[in-house]
Amino acid sequence: MKRMHIHLNVDDLNKNIAFYNTLFATEPTVQHEDYAKWMLDDPRINFAISARGAKAGIDHLGLQTEEEGELDAIKQRLEKAELNIESQENTACCYMKSDKHWVTDPQGIAWESFHSLSDFPTFNEASKEEEPSSCCAPPSDDQPSCC
Repeated sequence: MKRMHIHLNVDDLNKNIAFYNTLFATEPTVQHEDYAKWMLDDPRINFAISARGAKAGIDHLGLQTEEEGELDAIKQRLEKAELNIESQENTACCYMKSDKHWVTDPQGIAWESFHSLSDFPTFNEASKEEEPSSCCAPPSDDQPSCC
């Protein structure tokens, strides 16, 4: 089964956590000084926010798979459509290790298909000095890659 994923950049993490706690009627499943995530079953969504200095708004959208085979099936569909895919294996981002496949939709929004492998103790594998402000989408004209 798949889960919709939405990642937003926010200016004030605590203010947004309070808002989304009210909206979702629950507290974050994961929370760090720069990041919070709600793993909801109704609706089935992985909703994440981060305050890392990037412009507020949508960072990326995605599909999270529960099984590796589901991720492989998504990749096959993307390949069949001849989309430009950037694959990342066992990469660290957003406090998780995951296998991922990135594409960009016609509007320029990054879409991440991923299967989480394990928790990771930091936002990504870069040092604090190297860490970009946004999440781990592949590079675009206005957003560097962190993974």
